[in-house]
Amino acid sequence: MSRRRKGDIVDGVLLLDKPKDLSSNFALQRARRTLNAQKAGHTGTLDPFATGLLICCFGKATKICGQMLNVDKRYVATLCLGSETDSGDYTGEVVKSVDTVPSISDEQLDECIRHFIGEIEQIPPMYSALKKDGQPLYKLARKGIEVERAARQVTIYDIKIISRDKQEVVLDVFCSKGTYIRTLAQDIGRFLGCYAHLSALRRTEVGMFKIDDAIGLEAFQDEVEPLSRLISVEQLPDELFLSKLKKEHS
Repeated sequence: MSRRRKGDIVDGVLLLDKPKDLSSNFALQRARRTLNAQKAGHTGTLDPFATGLLICCFGKATKICGQMLNVDKRYVATLCLGSETDSGDYTGEVVKSVDTVPSISDEQLDECIRHFIGEIEQIPPMYSALKKDGQPLYKLARKGIEVERAARQVTIYDIKIISRDKQEVVLDVFCSKGTYIRTLAQDIGRFLGCYAHLSALRRTEVGMFKIDDAIGLEAFQDEVEPLSRLISVEQLPDELFLSKLKKEHS
């Protein structure tokens, strides 16, 4: 006899604005408990330090997770100039730095940005979920072990400068799947000759979904009718189920 799953049958997509300092899975599970849903998944991890759009799928909607891994994304990235960390963000240890951040003109910054637009190669960071011999790289990194990583080709469709001062640059980055914004920040810092790391990262778009339509986790947990926040399966485009349909008919 099969064991019945706990919870209710809930189908749909929740656009969640993930708060800082929570793992994507922890945020997902809190949303799942709020709905008392049997089955849940998300369409792409955000680092704990990052905020923004997390696509939470429940029940039948979990079938879109595979297809959503391939969509383009948009981020607001805040670069702290003057130092590089081993993780590429402010949670890591400083490994390279300059005594004084040099004066960078608007022209120099524009030239740098243009250099990274288009198809580029990135070396994935050690602090990533990629695996080496079955072991996630971030676990090796925490032990102080660094292994060789093959470069990957990604596409940066556009980068816009939102704001800047001598110590900080805020960028709007529209990119393909597989792009590591931490690596992009690191590479930009090296190109400028002053090093850089992420002091903040916010995901604002995932494919067709936008942060403006998302709800914060606490607000969702306080919802009187949380089911009303879900996008129904019927409202989702058929193409989002393409990868699942291919598997079922192969």
